[in-house]
Amino acid sequence: MLLYFTEYLILRKSLHVKDVKPPFEYRNVTIKTDENPADKYNILPELGRGSFGTVFLCKEKASDLELAVKIVTYKKKKEKTMMELEIDILSSLNHPAIISIYDAFDYGNKLYCFMELVQGGELFERVIDEDFVLTERACACFIRQIVEAIDYMHSKRIIHLDMKPENVLCLSKQGNRIKIIDFGFARRYDPHKQLQVMFGTAEFSAPEVVAFEEIGPWTDMWSIGVICYVLLSGLSPFVGADDFETMTNVSFAKYSFDYAPFEEISSTAKDFIEKLLIKEPTKRMKAKNALKHEWLTQLDCISESSHKDITLSLTKTKLKRYVILRRWRKAALSVMFINKLNKLSNSHLLNSC
Repeated sequence: MLLYFTEYLILRKSLHVKDVKPPFEYRNVTIKTDENPADKYNILPELGRGSFGTVFLCKEKASDLELAVKIVTYKKKKEKTMMELEIDILSSLNHPAIISIYDAFDYGNKLYCFMELVQGGELFERVIDEDFVLTERACACFIRQIVEAIDYMHSKRIIHLDMKPENVLCLSKQGNRIKIIDFGFARRYDPHKQLQVMFGTAEFSAPEVVAFEEIGPWTDMWSIGVICYVLLSGLSPFVGADDFETMTNVSFAKYSFDYAPFEEISSTAKDFIEKLLIKEPTKRMKAKNALKHEWLTQLDCISESSHKDITLSLTKTKLKRYVILRRWRKAALSVMFINKLNKLSNSHLLNSC
């Protein structure tokens, strides 16, 4: 009983989303040209690598402010244009749950995007931590922040198009504030112009992306539905043995709640997911409507009945396995990519002899 009460107190504390003072005020950033960023910033150790660049820790010389900087080396105009679009979109966004941009440079065939430093790690890494009490209410708390940020983006006619667990970070390892990152695939949306894309992550891509049909704000909402399904169960609704099988599953848009982890999940949570994982895009719940859904609005009043919010032990176990498997897949893809580069390099050397 004492252990349960302790967990309950931790849960109550974890559900309170505190306002956190931003590290710097909002800035309307334009790309500086013919200025060496090294004059203003010290570039420190690497933090990680993505599809379109490498992220480093850095520090502003004048203020000692710690930041993250994404550096993209471009050889073609298309690569440069994509990064310029990402910087432009980030500069137009000002929301507590969206990564903030601080500065940008175009120097030496490289684009530098200086951003807020977020050190809490990926959302799924946070919730599988031994110290975190995973409950349905805690999941709803995270999802609501994501939906609030997406609703704000959509109000600005911006769609993210790559919503997945890796792109949702926690602001710190103790609190529950989140930040949406990686706007490399984000696009400005014009309802009068048809937009089609063929990129993203298969497991979280919407049926219209797989079918190369018109995309829009509804495309982000599908991805949120998948993230929510995984967060509540530790299972992925459409993942297959490879990307082709996954995309086939997505195109059919068939999934099930007939798994053990969902036995402890409320009908309102399942209803929330059902209103998002709809094949017909225009029938999906919009972000504004999602914020009014009972599953998210019940967070507004944390009553004494909160102690009935069950700890999702089975979900946490499966989430740990899910995170490990995703790490393996990413590592395998990295090895495949490196091997492909080596083969291309060797082929080039042989042809040049």
